[in-house]
Amino acid sequence: MLLFRGRRERLGTAVRQAADTGFTVLDRRLPAAEAAKVLLRKAFPDHWSFLLGELALYSFVVLVLTGSWLTLFFDPGTREIVYHGSYTPLQGLPVSVAYDSTLHISFDVRGGLLVRQMHHWAALFFLSAIGVHLLRVFFTGAFRRPREINWMIGVTLFLLALLEGFCGYSLPDDLLSGTGLRTANSIVLSIPVAGTYLSYLFWGGSFPGHVLNGRLYILHVLFLPGALIALVAAHLVLVFYLKHTQWGGPGRTNRTVTGRPLFPHFTAKSTGLLCMVAGVMAVLGALAQINPVWEYGPYRADQVSTNAQPDWYVGFLEGALRLMPPWETRAAGHTVMWNVLLPAVVLPGLLFTLLYGYPVFERWVTGERGESHLCDRPRDNPTRTGLGVAAVVAYAVLLLAGGNDVVAFSFHLSVNALTWLLRVLVVLGPVAAFLATKRLCLALQTHERHVLEEGEETGVVRQSVYGGLEPQRAEVRIDRRYRFLVRDLPRPAPPPERAAPRRVRLRAALSRWYFARREELPTTPEQRRHIEEALAEPERRRS
Repeated sequence: MLLFRGRRERLGTAVRQAADTGFTVLDRRLPAAEAAKVLLRKAFPDHWSFLLGELALYSFVVLVLTGSWLTLFFDPGTREIVYHGSYTPLQGLPVSVAYDSTLHISFDVRGGLLVRQMHHWAALFFLSAIGVHLLRVFFTGAFRRPREINWMIGVTLFLLALLEGFCGYSLPDDLLSGTGLRTANSIVLSIPVAGTYLSYLFWGGSFPGHVLNGRLYILHVLFLPGALIALVAAHLVLVFYLKHTQWGGPGRTNRTVTGRPLFPHFTAKSTGLLCMVAGVMAVLGALAQINPVWEYGPYRADQVSTNAQPDWYVGFLEGALRLMPPWETRAAGHTVMWNVLLPAVVLPGLLFTLLYGYPVFERWVTGERGESHLCDRPRDNPTRTGLGVAAVVAYAVLLLAGGNDVVAFSFHLSVNALTWLLRVLVVLGPVAAFLATKRLCLALQTHERHVLEEGEETGVVRQSVYGGLEPQRAEVRIDRRYRFLVRDLPRPAPPPERAAPRRVRLRAALSRWYFARREELPTTPEQRRHIEEALAEPERRRS
């Protein structure tokens, strides 16, 4: 035992000396010590909502690893061959090389089906995490200065992830993915004047063509992953440079960050989260079947699979296509298919335009010029929260409409009646959600004002000598009072003069609509001074 212990000690000493020598050599050539001192001690706030971005990052890591393994076996060719693989029901049928390759990975490559399903689940998880992360950033106002560029990078990541998911979804050349490509071809053709030329450019001729699958494969395994990796790196660099946003609390201000250091606390927790994400993807890949292409069969241009539903991230486009009335316009020898152009081209274009431009729009409305490093509570900005909830409700209705035939069949309803109901809901639902959300936020503010004035309920009821009952209240805790009072709320713009330009009057009207309705919370002069200190802009960034 003493001999083995001595060997372990000598081995440990040798490892430490080698590490120290290597770091010294590196530090003489690069600023390694300075970088390590700054980065390893950087503070990261500790809150569960901040893990959403990490979930997206680690699911992307699983995507890259599983996707790299799948490229060793997948062939995207569209040449037609006769299937002689392990799946008996399809033997002897003509299939494409891509479809045969997918079946070969699923049934003949050891662990192929597990890795393929892990890849698909990780893709869904990646997009879900990005979407929820964007919602968290939007509702908490974490896109405000100086993080507008990082918000736009996040939106671009979401857009490229959608395209990456569609490319991978289309590669197996099965009946379900072929139906999706047929829909995509119709969307391209709906673009006035240029649609026909774009279709011939992408498909190499009339649909289905023979070149698109190879082009999608190059996009899927080379260009889009490279762009995603570059944008993820830029996003992380900006997070380090601009420092992480944090929830308000004692000791947390616009000028300080309170949290765990990068090493060892944050690194250990983050590594554990990576292992958990990989484990969950492995369990889902092993137990939860997804995209069984052998059940759909190979793609045939004259066939459409029943119950053909796209993945959730493009389901809202399918729903918009199904809800749009059959409107067309013929002019100058051209047919404008409004029933496809509006829901599948104009709608997503408008959506991403609004996402890119919203930080600039809100900054113009508020007139803010300072930096914001504290997260807003959604209730403190009722209008922004109402707009976000309205968008989520609109998306949910469109997603439901994407499966209106399945819903009607399952519940024995009329497809036409259900379609008209969803058309009404997609218009009135977001409006009702906005009004209800804004009213709820104001009610929560009113409750906080009541708590500050009356104190917190203790659950104890006292009876006076005269028989009256009254609840006993306690003073509000310091941390809770801090969350209530420290609010970065711009004041609504004053009413402009009648001769003011239309732009000024529009900005003043929007400012009043955004911020006029609020609950003013009772504060003492000392509390107001502390609030101003907490919201003060960092000295080094003042301009």
